[in-house]
Amino acid sequence: MKTEAGMSRREGAESPGPVVSVVIPVYNEEVNLEPLWERLQSVLDDLVRPYEVIFVDDGSRDRSLEILCCLQEKHGVVRVIQLNRNYGQHAAVFAGLDHARGDVIVTLDADLQNPPEEIPRLLDKIGEGHDVVGGWRQNRRDHLVRRLLSWGVNKVTSKVVGVEMRDYGCMLRAYRREVVEVLRGCSEVSSFIPALANSFAGSPTEIPVAHDRRINGRSKYNPFRLIRLNFDLMTGFSLLPIQIVSLAGIGIAVLGLGFGGFLMLRRLLMGPESEGVFTLFAILFFFVGIQILALGLIGEYIGRIYTEVRRRPRYVIQRIYEANAE
Repeated sequence: MKTEAGMSRREGAESPGPVVSVVIPVYNEEVNLEPLWERLQSVLDDLVRPYEVIFVDDGSRDRSLEILCCLQEKHGVVRVIQLNRNYGQHAAVFAGLDHARGDVIVTLDADLQNPPEEIPRLLDKIGEGHDVVGGWRQNRRDHLVRRLLSWGVNKVTSKVVGVEMRDYGCMLRAYRREVVEVLRGCSEVSSFIPALANSFAGSPTEIPVAHDRRINGRSKYNPFRLIRLNFDLMTGFSLLPIQIVSLAGIGIAVLGLGFGGFLMLRRLLMGPESEGVFTLFAILFFFVGIQILALGLIGEYIGRIYTEVRRRPRYVIQRIYEANAE
């Protein structure tokens, strides 16, 4: 075992590495880890090619790290990266990407909703010449509200990134080494990896994959976090939202001038009247709502700038557990 607090690849990584690296972020998934490993090991052994599995413990508070360390001691292909606290799913995946040694890197959630048995199909698509292969979840086993929010996030992401895909939220994905190296060179702290990868990919594609119901544990993405993710995507990949608000402001100003002229003409023709007071209030509230939205978007961009100029690391590694570590 070796302690490390940094971002670079480990010393000795220049030696020939595995062909396939599987990166799995873990946060409070103690009940799923052993079943996941049994299924994953069976799938990877059938590939008949070198592989490694990198579990990234994202500050779990249950027995996840203990179970992962036991797996690492029994299986030399397992590596465990322990972060010093919880940084979030995408920061944990970045930690795995930074230390992966494979020519192809597969990302996978630990909750068993995305079956590891789908990995060979992703690798087959990579073998056809694609540099990024995503999965879109067929017959999703999530509740209606979550599916609707995910649909909205996928639509926004497709428009912002410029690459139309049905399911940006599925973490079951495969990346060529070249794309991962570009991702690692991106310095922004807040990064949505599937969207960021597609913005650099030369030949991205998507395949349907199975989706199982979560049997154990709870989802880490509640509706509020999905809404936050949507704002993060809009402000992180495009200036379009603030441009739309600016255009809306111009349009509303023109409409306001026109409506003012209409009221003046009506007053000249009809005389004083008070019946339109509530209409004016409704219009006023609409204008105020637009202004508040504009201020919120401006604040979102300013907050992102503030986060980036501090140049803080995405994550801090407390320890790496791997075979033959000095």
